[in-house]
Amino acid sequence: MIIVKTKEEIELMRQSALVVSKTLGMLAKEVKEGVTTNHLDTIAEEFIRDHGALPGFKGLYDCPSTLLCSVNEAVVHGLPTDVPLKDGDIVSIDCGALMNGFYGDHAYTFEIGNVNEATKKLIQTTKESLYVGIKQLKVGNRVGDVGYAIQQYCEAEGYGVVRELVGHGIGRKMHEDPEMPNYGRRGRGKKFIEGMVVAIEPMINMGTHKVKQLKDGWTIVTQDGKPSVHFEHDVAIVDGQPEILSTFAYVHEALGITSNEEDEFRQKALVL
Repeated sequence: MIIVKTKEEIELMRQSALVVSKTLGMLAKEVKEGVTTNHLDTIAEEFIRDHGALPGFKGLYDCPSTLLCSVNEAVVHGLPTDVPLKDGDIVSIDCGALMNGFYGDHAYTFEIGNVNEATKKLIQTTKESLYVGIKQLKVGNRVGDVGYAIQQYCEAEGYGVVRELVGHGIGRKMHEDPEMPNYGRRGRGKKFIEGMVVAIEPMINMGTHKVKQLKDGWTIVTQDGKPSVHFEHDVAIVDGQPEILSTFAYVHEALGITSNEEDEFRQKALVL
């Protein structure tokens, strides 16, 4: 059952999402060669708690960590380790926070040092596909419209769109209805209505769409060992249109990136 949020609840969810956004922005300055994902996890938990929130993942489904850090061929759900990040690696950092009774949950894929051009293109395409999907989140459309848009955009570049893992509704629970696949058929699935809030999160592979789970019971990797990229935003339907609650602006500021990709999905200008 889809749980509709009031505009007041959506504003509370924006606060939860922005705690995650700020955490990712802080981490953007720390993600570098020689740093371990365990270190990133430690400082992320401290940062979230210092901002009046609780880590959204830690303890959820027995998750042992604040962050899920997926390196190179890891798609999602990578557990933090003491293995240092290397030049040329990529790491997708997924983070959640619980504040005001609501969850925020989003993800960004970072480059470490000199990443090859093929992987850079995968990162750029996956990020672009996120906004291609968000455009379809409006009253009257359906779940399949978002999935179709993401799938077509990424498969046109020859990439694999992960099937087994999907986006989701979000609110007082981390995972609510509806499921939000990154593939699908236009005009199919549940219809979007005013006040819905979902996490849209393309997970796109360099090669095959097929994945497997490692023995740790968490980490999902590509079957062919090629890189995978993950981006995620929390998005509400406000006045019939998509309104992004999270932001990559803090990451962009830390990395010196200039971008207006979120502007069309904000009714009010974001104040950092």
